[in-house]
Amino acid sequence: MGTHLAMTADAHAERFVRLRPLLFTIAYEILGSATESDDVLQDSYLRWAGVDLATVRDTRSYLARLVTRQALNALRASVRRREEYVGPWLPEPVLLDENDASADVMLAESVSMAMLVVLETLAPDERVVFVLREVFGFPHDDIAAAVGKPVATVRQAAHRARKHVQARRRRCVPADTATAARITDQFMTAATTGDVRGLLALLAEDATFTADGGGKTLAARRPVVGARMVSAHLAGLFRKGRALPGLRFERARCNNAPALVAYRGDRLEGVFLIEITHERITHIYVIRNPDKLLTLTVPRRISRWST
Repeated sequence: MGTHLAMTADAHAERFVRLRPLLFTIAYEILGSATESDDVLQDSYLRWAGVDLATVRDTRSYLARLVTRQALNALRASVRRREEYVGPWLPEPVLLDENDASADVMLAESVSMAMLVVLETLAPDERVVFVLREVFGFPHDDIAAAVGKPVATVRQAAHRARKHVQARRRRCVPADTATAARITDQFMTAATTGDVRGLLALLAEDATFTADGGGKTLAARRPVVGARMVSAHLAGLFRKGRALPGLRFERARCNNAPALVAYRGDRLEGVFLIEITHERITHIYVIRNPDKLLTLTVPRRISRWST
């Protein structure tokens, strides 16, 4: 009896672990929070551990539905908190394994900060439908089962969500790895030396700077728009930074974009995500809310498929 239970537990764990990158990606794209996604996966595993595997015909679909339900519940519960948030609300950044998403254009786009910001403008059910259909390619029947809606309703929601995202997400061609590295180095040099003209040369005319401090640390309460305004804001920000002892920056790749992670001593102070299009910086996202930096140093594996 004990041996049978152990074998069953091992089978549950093996299937869940194999699909974990996919399940995390689903939860993260629904929630925009790695911390909440970890909680969803933990709760989902506890539910999965009690399932009779003989009744499961398609493990990927079954676990995707289970995680989706838990993520949707968490998203609905967080709507009020996000409405009352102090300043701009940005998704929680994730540090990606070096090769993650690089060969999958759809995956790279879906976890970009820009796309996650657009997904925040969808209603919870529409966001779930869009993510499952457009990113992961689940059939409408599976999505209907996950969200508890008729298939016809899911089809309509998918259509609305697709139009909504297309209207708000400008299509862009991200810079290749070498170009992104070069521009990031130039940005770092210009910003840390206060070279406003150098910053201006790197920024797109309509460049935007958005910071998320959540009311818990100093950050601009509204987006800064326009190359001149952004360059002046950055110069002032880094000038203050130079006066802080022990402040340093490390390069990283977050949400499939070049990033600069700021440390003061051993303390993580924030992260700058740099969006580059046509060799110009189009958006700088800064996350300083300490609650959103708790797991930033943990590399994440993401996937649209089973491993």
